[in-house]
Amino acid sequence: MNSAAHVDNDISNWKTMGMTRAEMVVLIAEDCLGWPYVYGERGSYDTPSLRRSVASSLDTKMPAEADVIRKGCQVISKGASSCSGCKYYPGDAKTRCFDCRGFTYWVLKQVGIEINGVGATSQWNNDANWKSKGKIDDMPTGQVCCVFQYNSSNGKMDHTGLYVGGGRVIHCSGEVKTGKITDKGWTHYAIPKGLEGDVPVPTTKPTLRKGATGPYVVECQEDLLKLGYDLSPYGADGKYGDTTIREVKKFQKASGLTADGICGAMTWAALDAAVGPEPPVTTLYTVHIPHQSESDADALIAEHPGAWKTGE
Repeated sequence: MNSAAHVDNDISNWKTMGMTRAEMVVLIAEDCLGWPYVYGERGSYDTPSLRRSVASSLDTKMPAEADVIRKGCQVISKGASSCSGCKYYPGDAKTRCFDCRGFTYWVLKQVGIEINGVGATSQWNNDANWKSKGKIDDMPTGQVCCVFQYNSSNGKMDHTGLYVGGGRVIHCSGEVKTGKITDKGWTHYAIPKGLEGDVPVPTTKPTLRKGATGPYVVECQEDLLKLGYDLSPYGADGKYGDTTIREVKKFQKASGLTADGICGAMTWAALDAAVGPEPPVTTLYTVHIPHQSESDADALIAEHPGAWKTGE
């Protein structure tokens, strides 16, 4: 899990790279994976004092929610002396917290788009937020946007998240997580103003963390090997384990990046730049020239070492 400082630094760097807003929305949402859910919040630092305050405000009207907020904090629920070691305090550094509509609000705000509303329903109902909206079956392909879950029993939108392409939604429920658009009851979409036009779903490489597997891990490992990093005894085995993390940290340090062992957008860009483009494939041909006299054939062979003649 990334710290808030790590994500803030990534956002600052991405703003200098000429990305579209849609590309940045996807990268920022992925950077926040694992960050905690706290009712009513939209990007505040997750601290014991904040949780105490929010829980106290909910004790009367939403006591179960207040209990969840307290239980998610080891200082409040277990009497720990500090946040050190908490999953929401990676490397003894703060994360941010959200509820579902707070997550979409905060991510979009980082790229200069503000969607107003105190909840998912009021966000949806505020037409000033959206270029267009409709049922999920009519959602344009290749379009980063907000998605919603409609509850027909109460006539409200119960939940919201961000569609980031490839059939994936990133949303805050318990914590910021990713899932398939078919996993939950996503019923509606809405395209925020400011993401107008045919915005292609970014084709960025995925962020690699411990436990990741697959072809992108192999690509990362092969890049490291080309650059002289030591992945023995495993080599490019497609498993993002301790050996790969160790060498990624070395590469990040040498490249002036945060040495956290996570291969995200900045590390991918540095690897691509360090390795350079793949050399073009050269196709070789064998040429046959029939019906030559012996003297002409000998002359051609003299001009082209390695050529030979056969009689007809």
